[in-house]
Amino acid sequence: MERKVIYKAIFILLILGLCAFFAFPFHRRINLGLDLQGGMNLLLRVNTGKLSLQDREAVRDLTIEKLRNRIDDLGVSEPDIRAHGSDEIVVQLPGITDRERALNKIGQTGLLEFKLVSDDQEKIKEALSGTMPEGYELKYPKESNEPLLVEKETALSGNAIKDANVHFSQEQFGQIEVKLQLNPEGAAKFAELTAKNIGRRLAIILDGKVQSAPAIREAIPSGEAVISGRFTVDEARDLAKILKHGALPASLQFEEERTIGPLLGKDSIQKGRNACIAGSILVFIFMILYYRLAGFVADIALACNLLMILGCLGMLPYLIGASVATLTLPGIAGIVLSLGMAVDANILINERIREELKSGKGLRQALANGYTKAFSAIFDSNITTLFAAIILIVIGTGSIKGFGVTLTIGLIASMFSAIFVTRIIFEILIGLGWMKSFSLVSLIPETKLDFIGKRKIFYALSLLVIGIGLFVFFRNGKNSYGIDFSGGQLQEYSFKNVPDIDKLRNVLKEVGMKDALIQQFKDNPKVVLIKIGEEKGGNLTAKLRESFPEEDIQVLRLERVGPVAGRYLKGKALWALFWSLVTILFYVTIRFKHFNFAVAGVIALIHDVLVALGFMAITGRQIDLLSITAFLTIAGYSVNDTIVIYDRVRENMRINRKMSLYENINLSVNQCLSRTILTSGITLLTVIAIFVFGGEVLSNFAFTLLVGFVSGVYSTVYIASPLVLAWDTRRSNK
Repeated sequence: MERKVIYKAIFILLILGLCAFFAFPFHRRINLGLDLQGGMNLLLRVNTGKLSLQDREAVRDLTIEKLRNRIDDLGVSEPDIRAHGSDEIVVQLPGITDRERALNKIGQTGLLEFKLVSDDQEKIKEALSGTMPEGYELKYPKESNEPLLVEKETALSGNAIKDANVHFSQEQFGQIEVKLQLNPEGAAKFAELTAKNIGRRLAIILDGKVQSAPAIREAIPSGEAVISGRFTVDEARDLAKILKHGALPASLQFEEERTIGPLLGKDSIQKGRNACIAGSILVFIFMILYYRLAGFVADIALACNLLMILGCLGMLPYLIGASVATLTLPGIAGIVLSLGMAVDANILINERIREELKSGKGLRQALANGYTKAFSAIFDSNITTLFAAIILIVIGTGSIKGFGVTLTIGLIASMFSAIFVTRIIFEILIGLGWMKSFSLVSLIPETKLDFIGKRKIFYALSLLVIGIGLFVFFRNGKNSYGIDFSGGQLQEYSFKNVPDIDKLRNVLKEVGMKDALIQQFKDNPKVVLIKIGEEKGGNLTAKLRESFPEEDIQVLRLERVGPVAGRYLKGKALWALFWSLVTILFYVTIRFKHFNFAVAGVIALIHDVLVALGFMAITGRQIDLLSITAFLTIAGYSVNDTIVIYDRVRENMRINRKMSLYENINLSVNQCLSRTILTSGITLLTVIAIFVFGGEVLSNFAFTLLVGFVSGVYSTVYIASPLVLAWDTRRSNK
């Protein structure tokens, strides 16, 4: 055995050993996303008005610091609070259990004001009749219908607070209070205020709401004040902390909320694991049955590929931060999909080796030529998919970014394992004398079909399918979009028993959600999904638990997207698709030095995206962020087959110089047909595994990929290839 082969083998083993070190133990090394461990993801907009960019960013940064102080005691181990744009903040709270408390603590501005209350009955009557006396405003206490005429001018603000703590009332047994300690300047003002207004009431107002309005019995020089009310211990503690650290510099608006309960997180992990195992088994078995020893070698490479993906996920937090290298449910789908795509390179190499052996080459020479000739097609096809994955990382958020990360790692790992790992294994086997032949099954015979001659028929068929799909899509209007793009709420609950739907609908009417759509799942009718097209107030979870006390209701998932966030996400999705197409067009033009090749390829992948979009509309599926992820994946992957055929056309043009372009394209499509069917078929096996075992969350995603990948095989043969000829013929005629 050659020494350089040994050195290469040692180098590969070192890489795999490093990846194994960072991959295991899995639960300690890999950061799980909120959709797997449960938690809350919030997108907040800081209401900064018409401030300059610099001032907006300053207000945003100060808000982030105050939010960090507020959520320290929410029981979240590693909260993530970071800026998003000039006036937005992303808050991630993994493992949070008390959603309502978290929302109240984060969203409360904490603006505390002390204002004097007028006891002039004539002015109160004027205010109640609709004529507000100048310098006053009418307010109602938190737990009373008594009208209070409050002076607009603030007598003392929350800036005077030095400390705030929770106390039990000495006057009313069991009542919880928030005791305030004022700073020296505030204490002096408070002493003067109380001394001058003995007998009057002083309203304590928090964020515009009167908490209490006690009468001033005497001057208070101690600098202490008390906020009383019907607080729980947690509510009082949260209020004390908010007041202690001061009000937010600006109010916050909840643009987007995604909360995943721990039960759904565990279920997602199980379904993701099942999809990964099922997809891997299908691919491994097929490769061994079809390619025998070469298939077994490819399976070893796939196992190495999986190890490298997990190792990189464990390693990246030390290099670029945990927020990027996080494993999400779509990320697991990305792993499964990358395994299917990794087979693409192995099949390309094996089919090339088969061709070299048929031409009379020896085993070593066939092996070397096979890897050399397959490299350009492997590189080009993976790079185009990589472009789409990187765009998902840059433009995507949350779980979508997780899919982009795992797909990117998987593509890079697949090129390494297919090109280097398998070749070293083959060279070792040949060097040891254990491999003396390259035995392959051939299920698909050589074909000599005239694909190009039927192009007009298939042009018409494609236009018909796309036309019907787009008609249904536009006819459905807003119903074509999920809440990611249209805005609204989605709440998923688990009941102990199958719930009474009529009773559930009455509960929804009571909280102002009479138009909500209620959906039960056939495989588990105890799970109820509630959708509503716009944001509504009211605590539905608390109301359900009150109305169904015996059902032990668990929150599985809650998503809320405001209309502004919906339009923003839709814009980002369109830009992601646009830049993906432009990047692929640019790259294919450079690589093949023919603009017509690139345009034909991009038209074909647009065709595949539109076909997938149409089938989603026809089957009543709504477009969400995961659907856009699928469209980008289709755009990146469907051009793979096209590039492989382009690569063969380029090769045949050098070999058969007298052959017309029509004959050349037909020959190339026939030569690549078995490879196209094999690679797409195996990738479809992994997508089917995701569709069957991935659960409801990944259903739309997997369905879109299924349609898009099937369309990709069709468009490669009947759209992209004929369009190259049509473009060339038109140019020749001119």
